[in-house]
Amino acid sequence: MDVELQTPRRRGRPPKQREALGDTRELLLRAGLEVLTEKGFSATGIDEILGRAGVPKGSFYHYFASKEAFGLGLIERYGEFFARKLDRHLDNRSLPPLARLHAFVDDAKAGMARLGYRRGCLIGNLGQEMGSLPESFRARLQETFEDWQARFSACLKEAQEAGEIARSADTDQLAAFFWIGWEGAVLRAKLEQSARPLEVFAAFYFAGLPPG
Repeated sequence: MDVELQTPRRRGRPPKQREALGDTRELLLRAGLEVLTEKGFSATGIDEILGRAGVPKGSFYHYFASKEAFGLGLIERYGEFFARKLDRHLDNRSLPPLARLHAFVDDAKAGMARLGYRRGCLIGNLGQEMGSLPESFRARLQETFEDWQARFSACLKEAQEAGEIARSADTDQLAAFFWIGWEGAVLRAKLEQSARPLEVFAAFYFAGLPPG
């Protein structure tokens, strides 16, 4: 859930060599991820993003036609970032499958604590705001959750093959259940500024997996 992207705190126009390398778009996306994992999309103005990234408004509209287009770019960027984070844990063949899932949970807990529980999950945050967001966001958010669930389900299938959970278990449903509950736990952890909601959910989830 943590987004530790170091955005330079510059004012004014970025150096020309950065723009030549396409860094301005990346600066905007990084700043957007930092702000939107703390605050809602509707409550965040373009000027706040520009100020954090140190990018002039003209450059913003060179890369993004609108705030909606920027939001869609953020969903894609965060989805890719988090998929890589998942893969680091779930594809780690040095650990048994269920231990990989535990490792992901532990890493996510540590990340939220490291950032003072200020930041949650961008995809979950946007999902909660869906009533006031552009309709184009809905399918992108659903696709992102489905991608994460598929990665989780694949690891649970490996747990079945290893005899860690029952072969009769529906791994797709177990994966969906995890993300539904985990996103709620992340929200509660951010509210309480505590890892306790994450720990409670994870303990009940793993205890509830049908044994092999």
